[in-house]
Amino acid sequence: MKIRVLVGTKKGAFILTSDGKRKNWKVQGPLFEGWEVYHMAGSPADPNRIYASQTSGWFGQVIQRSSDGGKTWETPGGGPTKGPDGMPHGESNKFVYDGKVGEHLFYDGSMKPWAFKRVWHLEPDLKDKDTCWAGVEDAALFKTTDGGATWKELPGLRTHATAPKWMPGAGGLCLHTIVLDKAVPNRMFVAISAAGVFRSDDAGKSWRPSNKGLKNDYLPEKNPEVGFCVHRIAQHRAKPDVLYMQLHGGVLKSEDAGGLWKNIEKGLPNNFGFPIAIDSNEPDTVYVVPIDPEKGRIPPEGKLRVFRTKDGGKSWKPMTKGLPQENCFVNVLRDAMAVDAMDPCGVYFGTTGGQVYASADGGDSWDAIVRDLPHVLSVSVQTIK
Repeated sequence: MKIRVLVGTKKGAFILTSDGKRKNWKVQGPLFEGWEVYHMAGSPADPNRIYASQTSGWFGQVIQRSSDGGKTWETPGGGPTKGPDGMPHGESNKFVYDGKVGEHLFYDGSMKPWAFKRVWHLEPDLKDKDTCWAGVEDAALFKTTDGGATWKELPGLRTHATAPKWMPGAGGLCLHTIVLDKAVPNRMFVAISAAGVFRSDDAGKSWRPSNKGLKNDYLPEKNPEVGFCVHRIAQHRAKPDVLYMQLHGGVLKSEDAGGLWKNIEKGLPNNFGFPIAIDSNEPDTVYVVPIDPEKGRIPPEGKLRVFRTKDGGKSWKPMTKGLPQENCFVNVLRDAMAVDAMDPCGVYFGTTGGQVYASADGGDSWDAIVRDLPHVLSVSVQTIK
C-alpha cells in the first residue's frame, strides 16, 4: 500500500508520500512554485492520473495534469485556459455564455457580470481517468472528457431559475464542492457559497435546490430556496442518502439525499467551521474542525481540536492528542481535510499556518507530517494498492 497526500497552497503544491504504515513521509515540492494551487485531485480510475488547479492574478487559470503520479506534469490546454471568448481568463474576466455576457442579480438589486476567476475544486470521474469535473468562481460547473485539454460548461446549473438570487460569500461566489454519488448512477451534488446545495439526478443536466431546513437570518425572505453559505458537504458510499454539512453557522445532516437538513451540532464548542469529512470505513463517523468566527476565525481558546462523532452526530468528542492546545491561531479551510481508504482510516488536514497533520488511527492521535509549508488551501488523498 502507498498513501499519497496532495497539498495545494498559496505558493505551489506539495506531494507527501508514505507506505501503509503512515509513519515516515517523503515530501515532493514545491510544484508550480509561486502559483496558488487551489486544489489537486487524483483519479479513482488511475492512480497515476492527477489534476491540479493552478492560478495567478497575473497569468490566469491553468489546469495541470500528471500521468505518472506527480513526477512530471503537462498543461493539456496548452497554456492559460482559454475562455469562450478566446481570451486567457487572466486577461479577460468576462464569462461568455451563448455569445452574451451573463449577468447576476444580487439581493441588493445590483447587476454584475459573470466572471471566470478560478477553479476551486476538481473532481475526477469515478471510472474514466480522462473525465473530470470542475467547480469554478463565479459559480458554474464544467466537465472535461479529454484529460483537461478542453472544458465544457454544464449550463443547467448557472442558468437555474434561482441563479439571480445567488450571492458571493466572503471567499467569492464559488462552486467549491462536487459529490459524485458512487451508489446511485447519475446522481450528484454541488455546494455553492453563498447559494446552497443543489442536486442533479441526470448527471448534471438539470438541478434542484436542496436547502430545506437551512437558516440564514440575513436574508430578506423568511424561508428562501437559496442563499445559504454552505462551507462543505460529504457523503459515504455505504449510506448514499445520508449527507453531512458544515454550514456557515451550523453542522447538519440529511438522511434523504438533501431533502431535509437537521442540526447535529450539540456537543460542539460552536457551530462554525469549514471542512467536514467522513471516515472511509465507518459511515457514522464524521470529523469537523470548529473555528471561532468572532475572533479572527481561529480555534476556540487557541486550542486546535478535531471533533469526532461515531454515532452520526448524536454526540461529539474532541480529538487533541498531538495537536497544539494553546496559542494556536491557524484556520483549516473547506477543502483542506481528507481521509484515506485504509483500515483504520487515516485522516489528514492542513492549516493556514502551513502544517499538515495526519492521524493513522481514525483521529485518536495526530502527528505533523510536515511543517512550515505556505498557507494550505486544500488536501486530498490517494490510497494506492
